[in-house]
Amino acid sequence: MKFTKPILTTMALGLSATTSLADGHMASDMTLVSWGGAYQSSQINAYADPYVAMNPGVTITWDESSAEAVAKLRAMNEAGSITWDVVDVVAADALRLCDEGLAMEIDPDEILAPAPDGTSASDDFGDLLVGDCFIPQIVYSTTFGYRTDMVPAGVEAPNDICDVFDLETYPGMRALEQRPINNVEWALLCDGVAKEDVYDVLATEEGQEQALAKLDTIRDSVIWWSAGADTPQLLADGEVFMGSTYNGRLFAAIEEQGQPIGMMWDAQVFDLDGWIIPEGLSDERLARALDFIYFATDTQRLADQAKYISYGPARLSSAPLVGQHATLGIEMAQHMPTDPANAANTFLYNYEFWADYRDDIDAKFQAWLAQ
Repeated sequence: MKFTKPILTTMALGLSATTSLADGHMASDMTLVSWGGAYQSSQINAYADPYVAMNPGVTITWDESSAEAVAKLRAMNEAGSITWDVVDVVAADALRLCDEGLAMEIDPDEILAPAPDGTSASDDFGDLLVGDCFIPQIVYSTTFGYRTDMVPAGVEAPNDICDVFDLETYPGMRALEQRPINNVEWALLCDGVAKEDVYDVLATEEGQEQALAKLDTIRDSVIWWSAGADTPQLLADGEVFMGSTYNGRLFAAIEEQGQPIGMMWDAQVFDLDGWIIPEGLSDERLARALDFIYFATDTQRLADQAKYISYGPARLSSAPLVGQHATLGIEMAQHMPTDPANAANTFLYNYEFWADYRDDIDAKFQAWLAQ
């Protein structure tokens, strides 16, 4: 069986009655959930602060629990108390939450703004609408940074994903995320599996064992991270030679902080990040959430986010509006993971596969770590 990225067929979900709540009474307090760090700062600058400025009396509280969104929303649902209003999640988690009835299904053309030229939201977001509950914001990638001053003499800087597994040429500690996603794909690529076959191999018990066996070859040289800020700090402190993290985190370390860090774009894993609205909100809270989503995902706001972080906006109409960094004055297009010079060899994250296999492979991976 070949696993392919599902493409949303816009569904007529009858949300017009719900959306019209935005014209009536809305809650004045709202809790937004995100990831912290440079990404959350870009959301505050591009979405939240302008929204509050346009809506006096609205108070936004931030919760940095997106990495635990699935577990926490499950617990809230069981307790019958939903305390979050709008939640930023990766696309795979959005699919899981949607499948479990924990996120609201949406019709993008009912609740999202059209493009400035009148193009419908569904056409403007296009294939990035990968689930019935998912509202895309950005395209980002997980890739590697390395210390430029720790590259061995006479050796060229790492530029191939399999350099991560080459401890002889590139000695030193690595930083890898403490979850299987991305790590097992890279492991299989560097163990001879063709890119187009990775998910078919990973769907088997033997393929999962093969990936873990490859990771075993560098296990003693790995520091495992759980927060996006970890790898940039480990690199800055010289505790690791190379490490994976989100491209926006590396951009901040290199361009904003001037750290001696280089980017390795090879086999960067493209992913999507966006919003879901939890099921179970009161009418007043839902009205506020929908009003915020309409504003925060329009063409200008998504382009504005690129002023603060090197993540590509999810709308086609936003791309031409991407300009210079808000404070650094540098052109941002070349720092996007989607720039042709950076995207020569990308690995496309498979949402359908991870929605189906995440829990089982997570459990196996954590058991392997505990050995």
